[in-house]
Amino acid sequence: MSRTGMGHDGGLFAPDALIRHVQAHHVVGQTYGQRALVLGATNPVPYIGTSSSTLAKERPFTRLAVTAKAFETVILGTRADAERVLARVHHMHTRVRGTLPEQAGLHPAGTPYDAFDPELMLWTMGVLADSSRRSFEAFVRPLDTDERDALWQDWITFGTLFGMPRDVAPRTAADFDDWMAEHLTSDRFHVTPEARAVGRAIVTAMPVPARMRPGVRATNFTVIGLLPPRVRDAFGLGWGRGHQRVHDALAASLWLSSRTLPARVRLGTNARLLDIVIRSEAEVVARGGRTMPTLEAPTLEAPTLEAPTLEAPTLEAPTLDAPP
Repeated sequence: MSRTGMGHDGGLFAPDALIRHVQAHHVVGQTYGQRALVLGATNPVPYIGTSSSTLAKERPFTRLAVTAKAFETVILGTRADAERVLARVHHMHTRVRGTLPEQAGLHPAGTPYDAFDPELMLWTMGVLADSSRRSFEAFVRPLDTDERDALWQDWITFGTLFGMPRDVAPRTAADFDDWMAEHLTSDRFHVTPEARAVGRAIVTAMPVPARMRPGVRATNFTVIGLLPPRVRDAFGLGWGRGHQRVHDALAASLWLSSRTLPARVRLGTNARLLDIVIRSEAEVVARGGRTMPTLEAPTLEAPTLEAPTLEAPTLEAPTLDAPP
């Protein structure tokens, strides 16, 4: 059966599709989304378009969690559930259309944005694909060239499900890497003050119950370590040699856990954990609070090496394994 075949009755992707294998790992499913959102915010046109049309500003964690649940359903869910999600997202995207109210980097006021713009759709899919692969390779295992190409083709197929033309995407994984690297070094890279505040919150201030906070803090730290240096700098996320040493140790521990923990712990969907985030943010808002931070930069501290509990994973562990 084709790795990207669409004929399997159990879902839109074939059982052996590499995207299913990668995204089924909890450590990927619960780190790639945060990284993708922050990386995506370095392109101001799609960021402002989304921010103006969704809950991105008022409830950034709800947006992250709802989006993550939708993507999990499309990749890992049944065909019927996936098609319902795609129809709902298509309807939402019809409202994401307008123009920039003011200049954002090289983009003048009046620059149009549209959720169905092929280049913007490629960008949205691209930050997901890049973050998914880098999380998997950092915390599970490296992929060879053929696997990288297969995974990239799966992500192109994912994009087409949302309406992206296939021919807009770079042909190979190596071409895609070049495309992403060009953005990260170009003058088009720009982070608005609002995007900076939201992006910092996403990787430093996720609202969760107190019992989960130590592990979530460690997970956030691993996500920050996966960001390109220019992105960390743009969001005011200081990073030095000490941070990198702790990050490397955490990554090594996660590599070990991927080889020793049973599949029932390592693999599965993250819907229940994402629901916890949604409820926690709703509780903050109901009390009159906000999860949107001020514009002052946070102090980024490396978690202690004792923070992860990899021998007996719990909700607090940086692997953020599935709850019972």
